[in-house]
Amino acid sequence: MEQKRLGDYIDIAIQREIEAYEFYTDLHEKVEDKGAKDALNLLAGEEKKHREFLETYRNGKYGAEGLRMNHPLDYKIAEHMEKPDIQKNLESKDVYLVAAHRELNSYNFYKGLADLHPEGELKDVFTKIASEELKHKEKVEYLYTNTAFPQTDGG
Repeated sequence: MEQKRLGDYIDIAIQREIEAYEFYTDLHEKVEDKGAKDALNLLAGEEKKHREFLETYRNGKYGAEGLRMNHPLDYKIAEHMEKPDIQKNLESKDVYLVAAHRELNSYNFYKGLADLHPEGELKDVFTKIASEELKHKEKVEYLYTNTAFPQTDGG
């Protein structure tokens, strides 16, 4: 694959990670719940790490094996729940559902890019980033279910 084309795709991915970081930091300002703020800080930090990985990868520091591959669980909550409107003072459960939708969109973006490419390094990189985004979705859906449906003393 032509190196310039690879660089163009990586630049698009870097821009998406910057936008995701900004999304979570902006949402952080609209939330008052400390737990939700902490979760948004964590997500913003993960997006920053993704951007840094992609920049390092683009600069030739390591190959596609630089990201670990794992198989996150997909609860598919975002697919079955409507995305709440973003407003000031969102409830924690809504913050997590908004984040789940954002991560689903990111997963679909990277999975779509991976599906467009033949077997090889670029497909592997996009597949691995898609997996990372699905891990984020798993985390925020877990937070959503525990916030929206808290365990009661009765079971």
